[in-house]
Amino acid sequence: MPSFDVVSEVDLHELRNAVDQANREVSTRFDFKGYDCTFTLNDEQITLKAEGEFQLKQMRDVLRSKMAKRGVDTGALDVQDHEGSLKSVRQNISLKQGLDGDAGRKVTKLIKAGKFKVQSQIQGNQVRITGKKRDELQKVMAMLRKESLGVPVQFTNFRD
Repeated sequence: MPSFDVVSEVDLHELRNAVDQANREVSTRFDFKGYDCTFTLNDEQITLKAEGEFQLKQMRDVLRSKMAKRGVDTGALDVQDHEGSLKSVRQNISLKQGLDGDAGRKVTKLIKAGKFKVQSQIQGNQVRITGKKRDELQKVMAMLRKESLGVPVQFTNFRD
């Protein structure tokens, strides 16, 4: 039986490249001259350091544009509140990886509401969709691409 998995993953290599490019752009832009602004990537968290809240906003925009150019979905970013003192401000941005319980249940509920002839199973951080016909699976993929689930979704492990 044909099947595929619905997952939510971020390509960490491309994300690292996007963070490096954003660091390079911030170090060369004239409106950041004289300010100490840096991006740091640790595991699944990006830390932005700047001297003011205005610079943080500009840095987030630079990061999002670099991620978009590298093909990394910006919907995977979970921006937290900034913290800091008068001279330096820091903001953490964590990555949403995997389909949590709510997102997995939402995927299965959408499939059942669409009355597709497929079955869905939540398996940890992914949802496995199986059906008798490949065309039904492709219809499910098209429907999930159109829906906003709160996290970016990818389709992997397509088997005939």
